[in-house]
Amino acid sequence: MSCLLATAIPASSALTTTASDAATTPPVIVIGFVGGFVRRDATVHSAVQVAEHLRHDYPVGVQTEIFENHHREDARAEIFRLLDTNHDGRLSSEEKQNARIILYGHSWGASEAITLARELGGDGIPVLLTIQVDSVAKSFENDKVIPANVAAAANFYQSNGFVHGEPQIIAADPNRTQILGNFRFDYKTNPIECQQYPWYDRVFMKFHTEIECDPKVWNQVGSLIRSRLPQQPR
Repeated sequence: MSCLLATAIPASSALTTTASDAATTPPVIVIGFVGGFVRRDATVHSAVQVAEHLRHDYPVGVQTEIFENHHREDARAEIFRLLDTNHDGRLSSEEKQNARIILYGHSWGASEAITLARELGGDGIPVLLTIQVDSVAKSFENDKVIPANVAAAANFYQSNGFVHGEPQIIAADPNRTQILGNFRFDYKTNPIECQQYPWYDRVFMKFHTEIECDPKVWNQVGSLIRSRLPQQPR
């Protein structure tokens, strides 16, 4: 059973950016991670599609990048580059606090998103939002506990099959992090056709693949992200 999130995020949470603001502050940074051994340019996958749509709809004020889940260090380096607005090769306290970062991912990619958020917390950098879709923890990673530098977090998961997601995320500090919800989907009851995906994914990771290709899930992911983005000029 799915849970619609559109009403859960007030419109006032969207940011408003003027032309003068854009010249002096870094963009909102949206980083997505694909799961498994998926390539970052594999447009059949929903995480990649979300990034493409955001790039199209937010040409100004938002920097959206997608990474393979074994390239977390590249993602962190890109965040540091974008936050370094005076280009002196280091981040000042002000540059860190001006950060507006959103991290999302599927499967191993979701685990990497939380690991990156935790690393940014160690750097003193806040994160606006993390979103996990059928999160599968990589070795030596903790995708269940959301670090205190994250303002809000959401978790979408399904519980069937050999590969399935983390069913419950919790805040390391509930006073600093709002858990928007752990939203369960049941593909035994409500199967999804994923004909565009490779046959081996549909056979060996059937339900894990179905949540990856379910438009209901990814429309909600996109809505959550957009609720934290600047309003675009008309």
